[in-house]
Amino acid sequence: MATLHPRHILLGAQAGAFALPVCDHYSGVEVRMRKSLALQAEMAEEFGTCVFDATLDCEDGAPVGGEAEHAVLVTELALAAAPGARVAVRVHPVDHAAFDADVATIAGRAGHRLTHLMVPKVESVADVQRAADALDAAGAGTLPLHVLIESPAAVHRAFDIAAHARVQSISFGLMDFVSAHGGAIPADGMSAAGQFSHPLVLRAKLEIASACHAHGKVPSHCVVTEFKHLDALEQAARKAARELGYTRMWSIHPDQIRPILAAFAPQAREVDTAAALIERAMAADWAPVQFDGRLHDRASYRYFWQVLERAHQTGLSLPDAVQAHFTDATVRH
Repeated sequence: MATLHPRHILLGAQAGAFALPVCDHYSGVEVRMRKSLALQAEMAEEFGTCVFDATLDCEDGAPVGGEAEHAVLVTELALAAAPGARVAVRVHPVDHAAFDADVATIAGRAGHRLTHLMVPKVESVADVQRAADALDAAGAGTLPLHVLIESPAAVHRAFDIAAHARVQSISFGLMDFVSAHGGAIPADGMSAAGQFSHPLVLRAKLEIASACHAHGKVPSHCVVTEFKHLDALEQAARKAARELGYTRMWSIHPDQIRPILAAFAPQAREVDTAAALIERAMAADWAPVQFDGRLHDRASYRYFWQVLERAHQTGLSLPDAVQAHFTDATVRH
């Protein structure tokens, strides 16, 4: 009988919930989309794994009146991507006139090459179901949905949205969320630092993170628009990862990718501890063990296994004892 992978033993039905790269990089202009895909391939070779998703953007990338042509462009780019590339597309919102055509073209032709479809401005479970139905109609019935929550009402429904079976990840749309308050939140609430201090913005972020973790989905943190201030970006990423429970973050400039990886990566000592404990647990057939003067069981094994997964997702070297669990073949199963 085949030996179960530690991921399935420790995470069970949520085995795939945390397997996404920690960085989701967006681009919508043709030259930048091509550069993003090339950079993804270069960094995958450097790190030994794909460390960010390349999301091709229709919502902000398509010129008004040129939505159909842009959908064809991103479809061709997705189809031409290198084997093993992680390519996604952000389509227009479900109430936009181009939504159905976006999904029919992109998912209909390139759904098998996409990792997921991102749907912006989701307000309710009905919007999620509308997107799922469109994917089904396009013949992409197994393609996961990532959704972008951008309003106070959508935040209120975050737990219901996260519970939908097709939703794999929820992102927080900072800029639209702030502007939806009619000036009640000052402009500083959209800044790298201010978004972590205004109570309404902070509450929304926590609601989304909590909803995702309640349903085994991936919470993805919003953008930092000050893309030339990498120190501010890395500080924001660290807060998102270590204080707010986010396991993924948007990038809108290539220079932001490496700081996001660094911020979401575990410390080397955490990786060494996790590897040693998992090795001990496996030798004990996952029974409780003593380690560094503490008693550990499957609850703590689960935590330390996730440390190893995050290390792999951020391109860190893993100790030999656990490296075999993170080959391309085993990671996918």
